[in-house]
Amino acid sequence: MFPPFSEGLQLKNIDNSKVQFYNCHMYVRRLLSDVLKDAGRHFPAVLITGPRQAGKTTFLLHEMKGKADYVSFDDPMERGFAISDPYGFLNRFEKRPAILDEVQYVPEILPYLKMRIDKERRKNGKWLLTGSQQFQLMKNITESLAGRIAIIELLPFSCLEHKGTATDVLENSIWNGGYPEPSLYPAKRSLWIGSYIQTYIERDVRQLQNIKDLRVFEAFIGLMAAYHGKEFNTAALSREVGVSLPTIKSWAGILEASYLCYFLQPYFRNYGKRIIKMPKLYFIDPAIVCAITKQPDAQSAITGAMGGAIFEGLIISEAVKVFTMRGKKPDIFFWRSHDGLEVDLIIRIGTKLYPVEIKLTSTPTNRHLEPLNKFKNIAGKDASETGLLVCRVNRSIPMPSNNLAIPWNHFPDWLLSKITGAK
Repeated sequence: MFPPFSEGLQLKNIDNSKVQFYNCHMYVRRLLSDVLKDAGRHFPAVLITGPRQAGKTTFLLHEMKGKADYVSFDDPMERGFAISDPYGFLNRFEKRPAILDEVQYVPEILPYLKMRIDKERRKNGKWLLTGSQQFQLMKNITESLAGRIAIIELLPFSCLEHKGTATDVLENSIWNGGYPEPSLYPAKRSLWIGSYIQTYIERDVRQLQNIKDLRVFEAFIGLMAAYHGKEFNTAALSREVGVSLPTIKSWAGILEASYLCYFLQPYFRNYGKRIIKMPKLYFIDPAIVCAITKQPDAQSAITGAMGGAIFEGLIISEAVKVFTMRGKKPDIFFWRSHDGLEVDLIIRIGTKLYPVEIKLTSTPTNRHLEPLNKFKNIAGKDASETGLLVCRVNRSIPMPSNNLAIPWNHFPDWLLSKITGAK
């Protein structure tokens, strides 16, 4: 069963840099905690997946409070032991739950883990796994541990998890992003993000797919960042990068699988005979897109040509994170009418569709409400009565036609309350 929590970190037989990192760094409580506890009560194994350096290991170590043994497959000796003697490796964890970190490096252990779980099906919460690279990891997990494992995602910090800190300032949220290191220690920001992007290209991409010319792939990532907040036009990208259409789609799949990008799909019902079928592209972390597009500083990022797209991407990312921290798949879309009116975000909660406009303004006007009103009129009873304008106001302001302008950093609270209260 999932162990009770106790104070203090008393991990056994561990000498690992990640545990040292956990011991000496501040901890920000993750709102995925309740989902983890629930999964541990009902499944023998739980997989925490998500982007590299999002805090998966720290999260598990903190939640287990010293009640689990820990092994990282980043360690070549542990990898070798697990591959050469899987029974002996798993026998080390007879008495306590085990955290198996970076399990994607040792897919060979999964069939043996399945056999161990099948012998101990009542021991829920026994095996806690982490993994960063989604493609092959998910294939191996579904083939070996289907029905035996709960899969939950941990993304970089949401504004909800940083409430009351400097990230309540828009410039800080955009410039430092949500990854723990640059978010908690802004002085590291430039060096950390540059290293992260380079490591992603040189290490993670090579493991996900055999890309021969990394310079071309770097050019692709640069163009993708320029497309942040725009429709993902594969044909145009294919021409600009100089590679085939299937290659563009394959590379985009890599960015999505490794949690670098999110593709927001259009809402497919016949409201206004929409003709837009391409998704919109957003980078999950605003600091990453700022770095790739070479924004000189936070103020320039907001006031420059990409300011609106970067702000919009921040809010889309927050929507993704709020759904994810509740253990749910994001049920979000965008909508565009045949005459060009677009609603930036459509959120489906229960039976209702909530239209949300995202505007980098401190002065909301009736003009900003036009897409909301049109969507509510066309969608009829499917739409919520209230439309939302997320912007830079200091307090919530009632607007005409039953719309509401709210501060950008209040939006995650609003969404969480709606999801939590939905039947």
